[in-house]
Amino acid sequence: MVERALRAGAEVLVAAYPRDVLRAEAALSSFSGAVAITAVDATSEDDLRALEDKLRSRWGYLDGALHAIAFAPRAALAGIVDVPAADVEVAVRTSVWTYAAFGRLMHRLAPRSGASLVGLDFDSARAWPVYNWMGPCKAALRSLNGYLARDLGPAGVRANLIAAGPLRTRAASGIPDFEVLVERWRCQAPLAWSPEDASVVADAACFLLSDLSRAITGEILHVDGGFHAMATCLEQPGG
Repeated sequence: MVERALRAGAEVLVAAYPRDVLRAEAALSSFSGAVAITAVDATSEDDLRALEDKLRSRWGYLDGALHAIAFAPRAALAGIVDVPAADVEVAVRTSVWTYAAFGRLMHRLAPRSGASLVGLDFDSARAWPVYNWMGPCKAALRSLNGYLARDLGPAGVRANLIAAGPLRTRAASGIPDFEVLVERWRCQAPLAWSPEDASVVADAACFLLSDLSRAITGEILHVDGGFHAMATCLEQPGG
């Protein structure tokens, strides 16, 4: 995503969870000097205020933001019924509430010419054999996106989600039986889907962040090889 954004002429600030800052710096070392990195716990009001101050000091405004934040404790990923309320609260605050927090940030920092908020989503229209409490979190994210589009629109801020197919990211490594999703895409997506190729999602995000999408808000853009449009597997059993 960073590479695509820089290629499009963007100035980029990456907000990484505090314990992941060194990992982010290593991953972005090839862009040294072109990308700023700061530590932010997006569930912390204090950290969000500090981030706003940093953005005001550096640029004075914010043209766009990509919300790529999701987390659920292991128990919330392993089941639904017997999950402690505290674990569900962590999942919802991290994966859903932070999107609203980014919306508040965009509302305060958007230039008069308009701005764009983009979030990363996953198909929540059905129950999966894996994913568990992250499914309801993504359903809540979709509902929230519509309300943000409503409330941010008068300020010229767009709010859209990208419903992506499964990608082998660090976050995906924490989902039990993630390969079940990959196999499902292999047999049901009409377009070939590579779980290693995040560039297709990055390109869609750049489109939604750009002025090319200036009349689009409240939308869920599926970047999943067409999986969502198919009723069932396209291959014969054993194919």
